[in-house]
Formats: sequence, C-alpha cells, structure tokens
Amino acid sequence: MRIQPAVLCGLLVVFSAAAQSQNVHTGKGATVSDSAAILGVWKGQMDGLPAITLTISDEGGSLSGAVLFYLHRRDEGKPVTATPGVPEPLFHLRLDGQTLAFQVSHRRAHPPGSLSDPPVSFRLKLTGANKAILTMNGSEPSPEFELTRSEY
Repeated sequence: MRIQPAVLCGLLVVFSAAAQSQNVHTGKGATVSDSAAILGVWKGQMDGLPAITLTISDEGGSLSGAVLFYLHRRDEGKPVTATPGVPEPLFHLRLDGQTLAFQVSHRRAHPPGSLSDPPVSFRLKLTGANKAILTMNGSEPSPEFELTRSEY
C-alpha cells in the first residue's frame, strides 16, 4: 500500500475542526470590496480526482474561509481513491492586490506528532478569470497547485 499526499509535495492534512470565520487584514489600500475576484469555491484536482476545495466568502463584510484537503491513496492493483478530510478554517487572511495570503492549522494533520506544529502559510494568486495558483510559503522552491473557481 502506498499513500501519497494530495497537495503540495508532501503536505498531508486531514483535519478535525469545523470551519470558523476570521477577519481579513487588507494590505496596500485593498478593501473587502476589492475581493470580488477571490470570493467563491476554488477546486483543484489530482489524478482526475478532487484534491482541494478552498472556500472564500465575505459574510458581514469580512473575508473568511475554509480549506478541505483530500487524501489520495494508491493501493497496488486498485484505482486511486480520494478521501476528504474535514474543513479547516483559514486565519490571518491578508489581501494584497491579486494575492490572498492565509494560514491553516497543521496541529490536527497527523496527531499526535503534529500537535505542536506551527501553522502552514499559503498564497492564492489570481492568474486569470476564475483561475489561481496556490502555493505554500516556506517551501523553496514552492510547489504550485492550479485551482479553478467553480462557484461564486
């Protein structure tokens, strides 16, 4: 049996907390009204199966969101499967033009070994209409994961 992470070169996150809202800190004069291009449900695939779902909204005028990662399993002689984790809230959101920076807890990813892990930082950079690249900060070079906005 071979288990491979679904997203970002070895980042395996299986979560156990429900999504919570957090306020955005905007940068360089950006306002929440500037965020229309990033709002919605963003999805990415791997092996033709779901790998990540990122939801960003502006309920009450503040940006909030959650991420759901899928575990991809490759069992010998069987087709690849994708199993969803549990949505994890985004926090420390910061909008800077066409890029949204945020963090996700990694504490519940691989307990008990990850209970004291620091948060993982990401960037969502818009690349076109309903297209974006998700990268993980702190990983050099940072792997890129293409996301498509499926709902708004």
